[in-house]
Amino acid sequence: MNRRDSIKALGITAISTTVLVEACKQPETKTEIAKPEETAKEAGREQWEIDRDKNLKSATFFTKHEMATITVLADIIIPKDDVSGSASDAKVPEFIEFIVKDIPEHKVPMRGGLKWLDIYSFNKFQKSFVEASEKEQISIVDEIAYPAKARPEMQAGVAFFNRMRDLTASGFYTTEIGVKDIGYVGNSPNQWAGVPDDVLKQYGMENVKI
Repeated sequence: MNRRDSIKALGITAISTTVLVEACKQPETKTEIAKPEETAKEAGREQWEIDRDKNLKSATFFTKHEMATITVLADIIIPKDDVSGSASDAKVPEFIEFIVKDIPEHKVPMRGGLKWLDIYSFNKFQKSFVEASEKEQISIVDEIAYPAKARPEMQAGVAFFNRMRDLTASGFYTTEIGVKDIGYVGNSPNQWAGVPDDVLKQYGMENVKI
């Protein structure tokens, strides 16, 4: 299963949100020259899939400012800690850039949500979200990160942040960093270390030889 299939299996689909009309009208920008990439056959993938990914990667949807905002938000959602790197360390912003082109229904809500975030930040702090201090950024996130506590007038921001959080988690936990973060090992051929101690203790069998 490739990464796209993994994301679809996680149920990342479009969700409704209120967005600014003007934000929806912004045209997409595309790079004029696509860098050549290897087109060698990949295991389990057809050539048309490889070509499609090349075309998606050669186009640009988000502006530099939008990508900067996405990076800040992603790292607020999954910051670096003692266990693993941050969302941006796992290249989650690049993943989000790719996935909105692969699943176009994310485009309007994401762009509109980013515009909403900047307007709200300007109204509150007289600066865009990325220009705000870390404390100011967190204060805004706190207003939209908890749907049950959010004020009715913040529902557009809540819907956007829910989508952003879903995409960030999906991007992070389909990378090597994310897999290691949750301690997933998978099957290791010809290796058996026995039943884990915590499992044996759970069933009162820590003193039983197996």
